[in-house]
Amino acid sequence: MSDLIFLDSAGSSIPPAPVVDEVIGHLKRETEIGGYRAAAERRDDLEAGYGVLAEFFGCRPSEVAFTDSATRSWLAAFDAVPLEAGDRILVTEVEYGGNAIPVLRRAAETGAVVEVIPSDIRGQVDLGALNLDNRVKLISLVHVPTNGGLVNPVNEVTAAAREVGALVLLDACQSTGQLDLRGLDYDMLACTGRKWLRGPRGTGALVVRDEVRERLHPRLVDLHSGEWTGPMEYRLRDDARVFELWECSTADRLGMIAAARYALDKGLDVIEAEVADRAKRLREGLRAIPGVTVRDLGVRQSGIVTFTSDRMPATELKDRLWDLGVTVTVSQIGSTRIDMTRRGLTEVVRASPHYFVTPEEIDQALDLISRTLR
Repeated sequence: MSDLIFLDSAGSSIPPAPVVDEVIGHLKRETEIGGYRAAAERRDDLEAGYGVLAEFFGCRPSEVAFTDSATRSWLAAFDAVPLEAGDRILVTEVEYGGNAIPVLRRAAETGAVVEVIPSDIRGQVDLGALNLDNRVKLISLVHVPTNGGLVNPVNEVTAAAREVGALVLLDACQSTGQLDLRGLDYDMLACTGRKWLRGPRGTGALVVRDEVRERLHPRLVDLHSGEWTGPMEYRLRDDARVFELWECSTADRLGMIAAARYALDKGLDVIEAEVADRAKRLREGLRAIPGVTVRDLGVRQSGIVTFTSDRMPATELKDRLWDLGVTVTVSQIGSTRIDMTRRGLTEVVRASPHYFVTPEEIDQALDLISRTLR
């Protein structure tokens, strides 16, 4: 661990030693015997990884697919949902820009309609304003937005969606690894390894419930997700791995499996409690600094802490804190345009302390923020 006070696990966190050792060790093995043979040596470990993630998410191994990012996971699931003219796609006000662009593009291609579910007075999705009917084919639900500490209700949205046969695609990019996701009800879940899970970059996962898989039509398939059974015939896999492609980084995948094991060993409930404690300490300290406004919404809040200062632009503050050894980032309007526009914001400072950040480091960061803004 460096001397930095690292408050950017919502961006790309610091992998623990077992993850680093796994990745580097496998890359070294590839230099000795080549990638194919090195992967063959780890076949059992790679196969066991589906069980590890199943334990992590509280699902079945058959419902797990590995990908190279949360974006790839989300797009693979979204593109597999059949859409036609007049179908409704619902998004929340905190929809992420990387999801919004493909939603808008596909709606234009198919004639589907994109509608925004209003937020309630606390900022989370307004369950009373869902306005569902049988034309709703998909609800894109961001669990934790990139620009604030809000945690959206999941099970309540999914229960309502089930009544009209709509699918729920849960963007768990910012909740995987900081919140215990076991017990959540959804149809599909997309996540990354590089954030709160503390895995390598270039890793992700997709959970697709067995019960809904036959309703989906994956568009990107190859000789891993399917089998060429005759000159003009093929057969696709009958599990979530139909969403995987042949080529991947074996070293990074092993690293993601190691990260999930690391989190399970620590305890997902322990991680959630410690992250909440650090975030609460940071929010309370920021509210005491003159000129600082904490921008987090929601009844339940996550480890993401966002704020602005009337004394310094967010980007300048981020750069000055970096020079002082504090790592934060800036979330800008292009990432969550609907929410930021509604709140009259163009950028916020985003701090995201993980459990490895000590309370003393939180206090040091608060002191440096206060001194910088004086």
